[in-house]
Amino acid sequence: MIQPAAFTLHIFLLAAAILAMTACTTAPADFYEDASVCAKLPNEENRKLPLAPASDDWFQVYESGEDVYSIVEPFHAQGTISHLILGRDRALLFDTGMGLLPLRPVVERITDLPVVVINSHTHYDHVGGNAEFDTVLAVDTEYTRANMAGFSTDRLAGDFGTDAFCHGPPRHADVSTMHTRPWQATAWISDGSVIDLGGRTLEVLHVPGHTPDAVALLDERHRMLFTGDTFYDDEIWLVVPETDLDTYETSLRRLVARETEVDYLLGAHTSARVPAGRLAVVLEAFEKLRAGNYTGTLQPNGPSLLRVGDVEFMTSKQALEGRQGDTRQGGSGLDVWR
Repeated sequence: MIQPAAFTLHIFLLAAAILAMTACTTAPADFYEDASVCAKLPNEENRKLPLAPASDDWFQVYESGEDVYSIVEPFHAQGTISHLILGRDRALLFDTGMGLLPLRPVVERITDLPVVVINSHTHYDHVGGNAEFDTVLAVDTEYTRANMAGFSTDRLAGDFGTDAFCHGPPRHADVSTMHTRPWQATAWISDGSVIDLGGRTLEVLHVPGHTPDAVALLDERHRMLFTGDTFYDDEIWLVVPETDLDTYETSLRRLVARETEVDYLLGAHTSARVPAGRLAVVLEAFEKLRAGNYTGTLQPNGPSLLRVGDVEFMTSKQALEGRQGDTRQGGSGLDVWR
C-alpha cells in the first residue's frame, strides 16, 4: 500500500457525451493519468495534516481543523473529498463521495452523533453515499430534483476504467455495476440558511455557476470556508453543459469578498485544505481566461486544458461562448459538450 494521501490526477477526457444543444445524453468517457502522481503521495498540503485512525485502504481521513475530518478518496482520479464537521449535538457531512464503497462506516468510526448531509452540488462524485443517510438537506432546484433519481452504470462507466485508479479498484467494489442510488431531500435549504450543530454554526452560501445547486459553507467562528467545486486545489472544471460562467464569476466574487474572514479553504478535490488567499488568485486568472489571455489550445469540441499563470481550467469552447444545456435534466458531472 502506498502512503495515504490525496493525489492530483491531471486527466484529459478523450471521448465524451454527445450533447445536442440542450439535451444531456451521455456516452462513456475514457481517462488517462500521469502514473508518476501515485508515486508522489501524499501531496504537499495533505502531508501537513494528521491522518486520523478512521482511515482505511480506500478512505484516507485527515484532521483538517478543530473537529473537522476530511474524508478523501485519493486512489481514484477524482480525488473526491467529503468533510465531516462535528458540533456538540450533531454532525454535518458536506458531500458523500463517489459511492464506490459505503461511506457511513467511516463516519461512524469518527462519531456517534446524528449526521445531516449537505452536498456542495449534486454531481455523481459528491452524492454517492447520500442514500446511506437519513437526513439530507438540499437546494430546491429542478436540476437537484432530477439528480435525485441517481445515475445509471452506463452514465458513469467512463470514469471507472482501470487507468482511473492508482492500484486498481478497491476490494469488494464492482466497477462493472457502478451506479448512484436514488436519494431524497428531507428538507430544503437556501442562501443564508444557518445550520446549528450545537456550539457550532455554519452559514449556507448559494454559489451557483459550476452547477445551479452549488453551495459553500462558512464557519465564521473557526475561520473556515468549505468551497465544494467552486474552488479546489487543482485544475478547475468548468466543462459540463450546466455550468454558467457568468453566474460562476458572480459566485466567485462573492466568495472572494468573504475570504478575509477565514484562514483556510476546504475544497472538494485533491487537497483537504489550503490557506486562504487562493480564491483571489483564481478570480484574477478566471477574468484573464474569459478575456482570452491563456496558454493552451481551445479545442472546437470537447474539454480543453487552459492555463493562466499557475491556475489551470478545464473548460470548453461552448462554455466560454456562454452556451447552456437544459439544467432541468440534471447532470452527472461527466456530461460534456461535444
